[in-house]
Amino acid sequence: MRIDAFLWSVRLFKTRTLATHACKQDKVKLDGQTAKAGKSIKVGSRIDLRKDGIEYSYEVLSIPKSRVGAPLVPDLIKDITAAEELERKAFIQMAAKHNRRKGTGRPTKKDRRDLDQIFEN
Repeated sequence: MRIDAFLWSVRLFKTRTLATHACKQDKVKLDGQTAKAGKSIKVGSRIDLRKDGIEYSYEVLSIPKSRVGAPLVPDLIKDITAAEELERKAFIQMAAKHNRRKGTGRPTKKDRRDLDQIFEN
């Protein structure tokens, strides 16, 4: 199976076109080497993917025949992303959540508690 089709079928990208563009921009590596969209994958391969500023790593456990539902994805790939990258992802999500646009109103109580928690740490 082509790597772009695999990335789409295990729901790492919303569309196959986005997966192809990521391959063209050298954001996808297969077993440590930059992978073109047509590169074939096999069971046991390691996929490194740079998406939204974070380096994800996955191990291929099985190859599906077509796109699968979200509950079946853990049977096909194993997430081996480093803990530091997951922490960075959480921080980026939290920062994006708290960057309020002008004119959106006052922060809610939950927003205020979250901001206090950020500044405590």
